[in-house]
Amino acid sequence: MARSTDISPISQLLSRVDSIADGGPAHDTVPTGFPSIDHVVGGGLRRGDLLVLGGDVGSGKSALALAVALRAAQSGARVVLYSGEMTPQRVMERALAIEGRVRIDDLRQGSMDERARAAVGAAAVRLRETMPAIDRLPLGGVAALAADLETRPAPALVVVDSLEALATGARPRDEDLAQAVLELKALALRLDVAIFSTSQLPGLLPRDDRRPQLDDFGALGAVKHHADIILGLFREGMYDPQRDIEGATELLVRKNRNGGTGYVDLYFYAQWMRFEDMLDPDR
Repeated sequence: MARSTDISPISQLLSRVDSIADGGPAHDTVPTGFPSIDHVVGGGLRRGDLLVLGGDVGSGKSALALAVALRAAQSGARVVLYSGEMTPQRVMERALAIEGRVRIDDLRQGSMDERARAAVGAAAVRLRETMPAIDRLPLGGVAALAADLETRPAPALVVVDSLEALATGARPRDEDLAQAVLELKALALRLDVAIFSTSQLPGLLPRDDRRPQLDDFGALGAVKHHADIILGLFREGMYDPQRDIEGATELLVRKNRNGGTGYVDLYFYAQWMRFEDMLDPDR
């Protein structure tokens, strides 16, 4: 009898480990483009995983989600970003502001000097080749999102801004969001994609320590129990403008199913809607 040429799952796993040990890429992992984030979450975002990023209103959740989408696409991954709050044109404006390091108000009004115009032009050229697919979040919750994804070339990363926009109104809100979390996780596994969703955390303001905690994510505990990675975004300068810490940002890893927790120091340039890694600044 001829020997089977099928590769067993354990052999595939060992090949993956050997490849990474030799410096090769992990084929089931999508880099965020922020070295400190990738380091703390085990190399990047793994296919089949659900990551939820939560923070207060105005903390920069959408900006960080877009930055991850842009950098992942620049690494060669196929990325789809769905926005429940902005049109694709508005998202693209933000992308140009982030990549060109220009004020978004100047970009919208066309009031840029020659240096800024050159920077935007160079950013546009780069983005033309690596821009993630950007679309409005379809109405109808996760089922509609899944139906749309199945019409596209298979992505490695799906960014959803935001979890709350997936509510269908068919149930009480917390039940609706809990169901959306369960369905997002199932979708990540079924399509073998990494799903990165933002989430609004409205209960932070009245307390002394406004750093997001696991219980702040609500949805009847569904995020806490079913997401693989949970990140909290905290900018102290939002609450204490007297201190000279306006852009200092903590990205708190509150849950990591397959690794450790901790935090990452980022810096937020609000005028550009741009985050940078404090320990490994962008080029």
